[in-house]
Amino acid sequence: MTYSIGEVAEKLDLTIPTLRYYDKEGLIPFVERTDNGTRVFKDSDIELLNVIQCLKSSGMSIKDIKTFIEWCSIGDASLQQRYDLFINQKAVVEKQMEELKNTMALINHKCHYYKVALEAGTEDVHKDNKIGNTVF
Repeated sequence: MTYSIGEVAEKLDLTIPTLRYYDKEGLIPFVERTDNGTRVFKDSDIELLNVIQCLKSSGMSIKDIKTFIEWCSIGDASLQQRYDLFINQKAVVEKQMEELKNTMALINHKCHYYKVALEAGTEDVHKDNKIGNTVF
């Protein structure tokens, strides 16, 4: 099955300019074009775009994503490099998740703090958490 750029944009919740940018940057080198230059996307292009979005949302740079795509086009000779890239990115995401876990713990604590203060009608209920006039 083939898809237009608009259909792909809608399907992946991307903008058409984003897809054009990815194409311009060489991230989707296998996208075919009609005689008049219209991009025609296949299911395999959509799968690649899903990987690109995953890597991008994990914080990987466009330059590094492009390198990954170049390695994919090399084939089996680049398997180790691609594996290493994903192992490294996994570590990056695990660190982000730990940081987010800590952030969520603090947010949950503050939600509880303010709920208790609201129910009591005062922050004085948390006297042990005060340093001077500063409430934490």
